[in-house]
Amino acid sequence: MSSIPLAFRDYGKQGRPIIILHGLFGNARNWHTIALRLASEYRVYTLDLRNHGESPWTPTMSFPEMADDLAAFITDHHLTEAVVVGHSLGGKTAMLFALRDAKLVEQLVVIDIAPVRYRHDYRDYVDAMQGLDMQRIGRRSEADAALAAAIPEAALRRFLVQNLATGPKGLVWKINLDAIRRSMAELLDFPYVADWEFEGRTLFVSGDQSDYIQPQHQGRIFAMFPQAEFTVIKEAGHRVHVDQPERFVERLIEFLESAQA
Repeated sequence: MSSIPLAFRDYGKQGRPIIILHGLFGNARNWHTIALRLASEYRVYTLDLRNHGESPWTPTMSFPEMADDLAAFITDHHLTEAVVVGHSLGGKTAMLFALRDAKLVEQLVVIDIAPVRYRHDYRDYVDAMQGLDMQRIGRRSEADAALAAAIPEAALRRFLVQNLATGPKGLVWKINLDAIRRSMAELLDFPYVADWEFEGRTLFVSGDQSDYIQPQHQGRIFAMFPQAEFTVIKEAGHRVHVDQPERFVERLIEFLESAQA
């Protein structure tokens, strides 16, 4: 498989490298505030996964391909033993990467996702986004209103329309919706990894209002990540870092610093 160069933002100039991978429909900019919080002690990189943000579009986006992209990024930037943090789609990518390229990962942080197949299906979101008449929409607020019938959750709509940007003829989606739709079944699953293990310290963070990490997932998690630790953050849903950024950062820093004690 061939890797692609990922767009990224970097923060801080010293300390251990932290690489942050966003979730489905997200981008590196979503992590700006948290990256700034970490930048005083760490060198932080927030990446755009393929078909997201400023990264190139490709027809496919399997987890092995996205793990290859991450490996190429680490190699190109001469990083060793990075802390890899991934949310949702980025979390699955980070898990596969750690299992496959363990020597490049010092610690792993997985946010509200498990290495299992999910029934959550986001094709309705993709259909609604693709169904907008972009010639009649001049602002994100208008897109938000047009999506309300199909996507009632206001916070989710605000998150999705962040992917709109001004093009030569008006607003355009800066996200490859066609590729995401084609890849959806694969993205909901997790690759078969036989008896692979990542023996480094791993933190799984979930929100108490989310159902993405269930007690029945822990056996599978421990089989792959025998040093797994679990944290549940109160008053948070799937986007834990958005709902409770202060609590999330506190727990993340505690985890990172405990390895240096």
